[in-house]
Amino acid sequence: MLFPELRGRIVLVTGASRRSGIGAAICRAFAGQGCDVFFTVHKTFDTAGYGGAQADPEGPPALAEELRARGVRAGFMEVDLGHPEAPGLVLKIARTQLGSPSVLVNNAAHSARDGFENLTVESLDRHYAVNLRATAMLAVEFGRAYDRTHAGRIVNLTSGQDLTPLPGELAYAASKGAVSAFTRSLAKELTAKGITVNAVDPGPTDTGWMTDEVKASLKVQSGFGRLGTPEDAARLIVFLASDAAHWITGQVIHSRADL
Repeated sequence: MLFPELRGRIVLVTGASRRSGIGAAICRAFAGQGCDVFFTVHKTFDTAGYGGAQADPEGPPALAEELRARGVRAGFMEVDLGHPEAPGLVLKIARTQLGSPSVLVNNAAHSARDGFENLTVESLDRHYAVNLRATAMLAVEFGRAYDRTHAGRIVNLTSGQDLTPLPGELAYAASKGAVSAFTRSLAKELTAKGITVNAVDPGPTDTGWMTDEVKASLKVQSGFGRLGTPEDAARLIVFLASDAAHWITGQVIHSRADL
């Protein structure tokens, strides 16, 4: 579905290192709407692979060229969002390269297995720095600079910690739970500025990390008989950025079919 009002808008997407990931799908979906796209990557994390996913070292420049081939402007930067100054720097570089974004998608995440036997202060701090602090500061800096030229939109990616336990992922679940809570509260503050703030839980998504066993198990659990794709999440996020979603804010949307 095309949303003509999105054409020419500038979109900032964090976490799009791998072309098979959700971040890259979000970038493509917005480019398909005629939006200019700036995205962040963190190769130090992604070159180690994500779960069982393969690294994609050529991904960022190739994705940027793919977006430009669709007739839009595209830019990206390598950044560790766990650094305290990273959010401000990302917004500064995005504005320098493309202009002020009116859509922010906080997709980047840090995820490492732990469990109560292995949970450490360092792991908690790292998860909170990337998953919550960077998300929060990008959102508030975006809101502070928002000029009302276009309808402002913030979409934060979260997980299914509200629906089911995530054993072995304590730090990740805690940080993503905080993102959901932050989303609801920030949304209330930003309505006066004309900015909507929502969160999307894409559910189990086949971005290359799933083993054959995991895929088979999820297909059996799903009445649709298939896995979630990055494009499923991307379509919802584009909708939330459109004028059709102007009355939707403060929501945590679990876009995971029946899983």
